[in-house]
Amino acid sequence: MTQQFDGNAAFLNNGNDLIVVLGHGQLARMMYLGASQLGLNIIAVDAAKDPAQRACVNPVCKSILNVSVEQAFEHCVAITSEFEHLPKDLVAQAESTGKFKPNAKAIAAGADRIVEKQLLESLNIPNCAHQIVRSVEDLKSAYQTLGPKLILKTSRDGYDGYGQWRMFNQAEFKQVCGELETFDFEHMPLVAEQCVQFEREISLLGVTDSQGNHQYYPLTENHHGAGQLVLSLAPAPNVTAELQEKAQAIHQKMATELNYTGVLAVELFQIGDELLVNEIAPRVHNSGHWTQQGAAASQFENHIRAVAGLPLGDTQAQHLVAMVNYVGEAKPSSDLLALKNTHLHWYDKEVRAKRKMGHINLVANSESELQALIDQVHKLLPESLANNLAKIKQ
Repeated sequence: MTQQFDGNAAFLNNGNDLIVVLGHGQLARMMYLGASQLGLNIIAVDAAKDPAQRACVNPVCKSILNVSVEQAFEHCVAITSEFEHLPKDLVAQAESTGKFKPNAKAIAAGADRIVEKQLLESLNIPNCAHQIVRSVEDLKSAYQTLGPKLILKTSRDGYDGYGQWRMFNQAEFKQVCGELETFDFEHMPLVAEQCVQFEREISLLGVTDSQGNHQYYPLTENHHGAGQLVLSLAPAPNVTAELQEKAQAIHQKMATELNYTGVLAVELFQIGDELLVNEIAPRVHNSGHWTQQGAAASQFENHIRAVAGLPLGDTQAQHLVAMVNYVGEAKPSSDLLALKNTHLHWYDKEVRAKRKMGHINLVANSESELQALIDQVHKLLPESLANNLAKIKQ
C-alpha cells in the first residue's frame, strides 16, 4: 500500500502539483516562488552526502517535512535540481524514477569539468585550449604546451573561484607544482586551461520544454571579482543579432545532445565575433537573476514550466536590468529600497565570507538611467561590495 503524506505534508493534496528540487538553497527558494504563482508545490531535498542525513524541507523556511525522499519521489510529477554537485547515489535514485529533469547525463556534464570538456569536443563547440592533469608531470607538460598563462581547475566541486590555481608566470607555476606534490590526483584529476584574452564574459540562458522546443533570454554581460559574479547587465550592450544567434546555436546543440528539459546556462568568452564556451550550468543560474524583474517569465518560472510540462513563458527583455550580487555582508538598510526601481532579493542565510546573501535588481529604460541607478546603489553598499563594483566601473 502506498504510504500517505501526513503531518507537515498535509498541504500536499495532489501529486500532479508537486515538484521535488534536489538542494535547498536560494535557487530552490526562488523556484518555489516561481512555482507558487502557477499553483504548483515545491519540496526541497537537503542533498547531504550521507543518505541518513537527507530530508525533505520547506524551501523557504527550511523546516523539515514529515515526508521521506522516497515518498516525495513517488508522489511528484517531476524532480529537478538547483545545483550539479549532487551525491551520485541521489542522482541515480532520481534518474531511476523517470521523472528527473534535466537528467543524470546533464548533471554529470555540469558537475565534472572533464565530462564537460568531452561533451564540448564531441560537438565541435569552441572552448579554451586545455589538458587533463593527473600528475605534476602532466602539469609541467600542460605548461609547456599551453603557457605561459594557465588556470588550473579541479574537475569537480569547484565554483565561485574555489578549486582553482592561477599561474601567470614561472614563479607562480613553480609554487603550484610544489603545492601539488602530495595532491591526490587519482581522487581529483585537474584541468589546465590556457588563459585567453577575451573582450568580455557573457552568458546565455535558454529553456527547453519536454517536446524539445527552445526559447532564449537575451545575452547577459557578466563582471567578476575574486572569482565571484559581481554585476550582470541585461540585455548585454552591443550585441548583434548574429552574436545572439551564434550563442543560441551553441546552446541548442548542447540541449539537443543532452536531451535537456529546463533552463540551461552557458557561460561564454567573447573574442570579436567568436565565442568560446567557458562552462555550463544545468540549472537556473546567478547570471539569470535579472529575469525576475526584466522578463515576463523569470528563469525560475520557466524552469518550473518546462519540467512540469507546461507551455513556456515569454523570454524577451522588458527592461534594462543590472543585477548586483550581495556577498558576505548583512542585510542592507531600507535606504536601498528607497531608490526607485530597486528590488532586493534576500536569501535569509547566516552571514559568511564569500557567501551569496542576496541580490539587487535595478530596472531602467535607458543605459544612462541604469548607470545613474548603479551609481546610487554603489554609494549605499558596504565597503567590500562597493570596492568590487568600483573596479568594474573603472
